[in-house]
Amino acid sequence: MNYSFHPAAEAEFLESVGYYESKVPGLGGALIEEFEALAILVSKTPQGWQVEFPPDIRRAPLHRFPLSIIYRERPDSFQILAVAHDRRRPQYWLGRL
Repeated sequence: MNYSFHPAAEAEFLESVGYYESKVPGLGGALIEEFEALAILVSKTPQGWQVEFPPDIRRAPLHRFPLSIIYRERPDSFQILAVAHDRRRPQYWLGRL
């Protein structure tokens, strides 16, 4: 199963990678690795994470970083609506639905 980014979600992800890389060299790469590993898990079991916004918007949290992948399942793929910080601006991404 493949995934696609909402354009704003891709920008958020790249901004987060840049932020962490600027703090500690290599940390941006670690974020990319963890994100990709989680995206693979989500692609295998897209209904395995909690519903964030009914009926089908789900949240898959990263472990090392305070970020979550907010996504919705599509036929044969899933769309990433946001790469959201876990403690800032809850549900700001609702305008992307």
